Amino acid sequence: MMSENNIKKGRFIVFEGLDGSGKSTQMNLLCDRLQRMGRTVYRTAEPTELTTGGLIRDALAGNYTRTPEELSALFLSDRIAHNVNPQNGIIKLLNDGIDVVCDRYYYSSFAYQGMDSDLDWVMAMNVNCPTITKPDVCFFIDVPSEIAKGRVDKRGAFLEIFEREESTLARIRQKYLEVFEKLKDDNIVIIPSDGTPEEVAEKVFANLPKA
Repeated sequence: MMSENNIKKGRFIVFEGLDGSGKSTQMNLLCDRLQRMGRTVYRTAEPTELTTGGLIRDALAGNYTRTPEELSALFLSDRIAHNVNPQNGIIKLLNDGIDVVCDRYYYSSFAYQGMDSDLDWVMAMNVNCPTITKPDVCFFIDVPSEIAKGRVDKRGAFLEIFEREESTLARIRQKYLEVFEKLKDDNIVIIPSDGTPEEVAEKVFANLPKA
């Protein structure tokens, strides 16, 4: 029987992209594939379902106005809790040998809050925090902002504050690309979203770090 000390650490896989990029579809396709391969997978997302996540979603819905600095701090607090939760935190799950697949992570903070705040400050407080885990890979599902906006509008659902204008989505995409230039040491894989979901999924899987 394998001892606890011999359990191989799980992989921390993050999906990023504009709303309407198809990142959630790609995340689900990868999770299903890993499970069919016999991997134990935990799907998660930010903001979390914790109290801090609720405060963030309230602001994103436009119900409560917060400055970019307030949102950055809230996301930081939520992300720390996401990592250190003793029941299902990222750190515990990875140490238990479970692959953690996350819909959005600190790259979203850098792109979204970094648009209207000090980007270096937002990045520093996340990457320098000792209890915030660095992903093994970040897949950025890239799509032109006008296509993303069209997909978001077709959903017919309530739009969050960052989804309401195509020009905002264009700024966010540009900020993501700026952030990725600053993070040369991170394993960031930009995947164009053209092609069928299955074709995009093959590109994702081909760039997945080995277990």
